[in-house]
Amino acid sequence: MDTATATALYARKTAGFDERVASARRLLARAAEAHPGRIVQASSLGAEDQVLTDLIGRDRLPIAIATLDTGKLHGETLALVDAIHERYGLRLERYRPVHEAVIAFVGRHGEDAMRQSVELRKACCALRKVEPLGRMLAGRTAWVTGLRREQSSARAEVDFEASDDAGRAKLSPLADWSWADVWHYLELHDVPYNALHDQFFPSIGCAPCTRAVAVGEDFRAGRWWWEHGVKECGLHVAAPASAIGAQA
Repeated sequence: MDTATATALYARKTAGFDERVASARRLLARAAEAHPGRIVQASSLGAEDQVLTDLIGRDRLPIAIATLDTGKLHGETLALVDAIHERYGLRLERYRPVHEAVIAFVGRHGEDAMRQSVELRKACCALRKVEPLGRMLAGRTAWVTGLRREQSSARAEVDFEASDDAGRAKLSPLADWSWADVWHYLELHDVPYNALHDQFFPSIGCAPCTRAVAVGEDFRAGRWWWEHGVKECGLHVAAPASAIGAQA
């Protein structure tokens, strides 16, 4: 397998890069001022979110940073929690699924429920991601995401600023960034990133639901690769609920 790093493979400065960085910084600063103490970056610990965390840390913005610890993450993903603390002095909030609900769901459907049907996969995502996200956003009026238009056809119309179904401000400062932009930024500022990116994992989710992609495959081909059609977990296609059951 090619041993080149992700930065060596993807990083490239493109026209307008500096302007896009400046625009993202302005958006984050305005949002932090408009939502004092009530704004959070919902980080997947992927490449885009590491850019955002670096921007927040670099400008010392009062934006909380939180992640969803689904109980199924790769060790390489979890390692970034400590790396972020060491680099920026920031402690990530970690939101986990309700333990009793996980036990009941797995007991009824098994550990590989996500492979049995699309419905069960989505139920697993709702249990491990959507419900904890609802708790993450409770009491907050704005959240920051790493969504980019280039990521998939389902995200091609992502706005820099929008409102979610609960009326919160939903900000995507990197909406117009390319994959090359993301990696140029990470390289330029020596930002820590998930080691799986060096193993051809462009989009990283839970371990059972993520694989490396081959040359020429779609950006999200490694997510739920046994399914067809739009591949989303529910975090960005429906309103995060404050409490969603196991959907058993």
